[in-house]
Amino acid sequence: MACREPPSPGLRRQTPWSRPECGRLGGTPTGAPDGAGRISPPPLQIVTTGPRLLDRVRAAIRTRHMSVRTEEAYVGWIRRFILFSGKRHPSDMGEPEVSRFLSALATERRVAASTQNQALAAILFLYREVLARKLDWLTELVHAKRPARLPVVLTRAEVEAVLAHMTGVERLVASLLYGSGLRVLEGLRLRVKDLDFGGQQVIVRSGKGDKDRATMLPVALHAPLRAHLAAVRAQYERDLAGGRAAAVEVPHALRDKYPSAPRDWPWQWVFPAARRYIDPTTGESRRHHLHQTIIQRAVRRAAVAAGIPKPISPHTLRHSFATHLLEAGADIRTIQQLLGHKDVTTTMIYTHVARRGPWGVQSPLDRPPQPI
Repeated sequence: MACREPPSPGLRRQTPWSRPECGRLGGTPTGAPDGAGRISPPPLQIVTTGPRLLDRVRAAIRTRHMSVRTEEAYVGWIRRFILFSGKRHPSDMGEPEVSRFLSALATERRVAASTQNQALAAILFLYREVLARKLDWLTELVHAKRPARLPVVLTRAEVEAVLAHMTGVERLVASLLYGSGLRVLEGLRLRVKDLDFGGQQVIVRSGKGDKDRATMLPVALHAPLRAHLAAVRAQYERDLAGGRAAAVEVPHALRDKYPSAPRDWPWQWVFPAARRYIDPTTGESRRHHLHQTIIQRAVRRAAVAAGIPKPISPHTLRHSFATHLLEAGADIRTIQQLLGHKDVTTTMIYTHVARRGPWGVQSPLDRPPQPI
C-alpha cells in the first residue's frame, strides 16, 4: 500500500501516514540488507493531493466573480469550521458537525444572527460549490436571535457639527456619504466616470449584491469635487510624466477587452491613496483607493470633538441621509431606490426614527394646552 506524505499545516485531508509498512525516505527495498546487515523498510512514495482546499474555495469564488470581501469572509469561516472540528477534512464531516459549529457560535460566542448566517452561507458554499455535496436541513441548529435594532441617526445640526470638525479629503468623502446616501466603500470605489455633474447624479457600480444604481449628486459638492479632481488629475499626469504606469485595478476581464483601461483617466479612482503598491499577480505598479479605516477613524474623531454622545460611524451618515429625506416628505419608494435596498421593508425602518414619528402624529404632551 502506498504511503502518503505527512499532513501539512494547511487544510489537506489528514490521512494516516505513519503506518508500520511505511519506511523512511531513502531506504532500501524490503528484504535487501544494508551495509550493517539490517533490513531496511520500503522507500516512501509521496502521493500528490492536488490543490489545497482553501485554494479551491478561492478559485470557485473568483470564477463566480464574487467580491474580495466575500472571499475573505468565506475563507475565514471555513478555516474556523475546520479548526473547531479538530482539523478534520470537511468531506469527512456532515450535518452534525456543521450544526455543532454554528450552534457554538450562537451559544458560546454569542454572535449576532447576521454573523451566524454569514458562517452558514460560507459552509454551504463550500459543500455545494467546492465539494459538490448537498447538505440536508440542519435540524439541530441553534439559531442566534435577531434583535430589532433602530439605526443611529444624527440631526441636521449634528451632521453639520461632525463635518465642521473634518478637513480635506476626509470631509469631502463624509459629505458625499451624507449627501448621496452611499455606503463607505461605495464612496471610496467611485471612478472619475461615475460622477455625472451634468445629470447631478452618482453612478454606483457593483454595490451591495453586485447591483448598479444611481443616486443624487448634491449641487453643494460640485465645486469641491471639481477642485479635488483637478488635484487628482495633476497627480495622475505626474505619474505618467515620471514613467510610472498610472494603472488602477479594473473589473474582471475588462483589462483583456480594453488593455488601456487601467491607465485611462475615466477609470482612475476619485479618492486615490497616497502610496502605490505592486500587484502580486502582474508585477504592475498600481494605485489603490483610500482605505475605509481612514474615513472611519476621521468620522469618529470628529464626533468626539463635536461632543456628540452617540456611537457614530460613516454608515450613520447614510442613515441620516434617508431619515432627513423622509422628514422632508420624500416618497419611501424613492428613498429605497436611492439607497439600493432590495426590499422596501428594509427602508421602512427609517419611519421609526424620523422626528415626525412612525405614523406622522404628534405626542399629546407636545400639543398646546387647551383653555379650561
